[in-house]
Amino acid sequence: MRTWKVKLLYDGECPICRREIDWLKRRNRRMLLTFEDIADPQFDPGRYGLTREQVNRSLHGVLANGKVVRGMAAVRQAYRAVGLGWLTAPTALPGIRWAADRLYAAFARHRFTLGRIADRGCTHGPCSPASPKG
Repeated sequence: MRTWKVKLLYDGECPICRREIDWLKRRNRRMLLTFEDIADPQFDPGRYGLTREQVNRSLHGVLANGKVVRGMAAVRQAYRAVGLGWLTAPTALPGIRWAADRLYAAFARHRFTLGRIADRGCTHGPCSPASPKG
């Protein structure tokens, strides 16, 4: 029997994504959120009816009933699962939702560039928070 409500399909090679996942893991006290790294060689997007291109384009969440949500909808589900849904609730409001969805899509397209900026000095592959810079 599943105890989780949302499984996030995240990109473990993205420094910003890893930080967000680490942050969510620390807040996942009720264990209603679980995680699967799409960068893992064993990851099979077909198991969720998705392609490699789709999962690389955007964060996806798999709900306990099997429904797949993506982008800001996945972020909202993840925050709800850790009890912080109030933080993302405004992004579901008409007008704000449209803008939030587009901003998220732009972030997802440029996440590696933004990650390199965030991890200045990291020149040898993805940096983890514990790894030395440079």
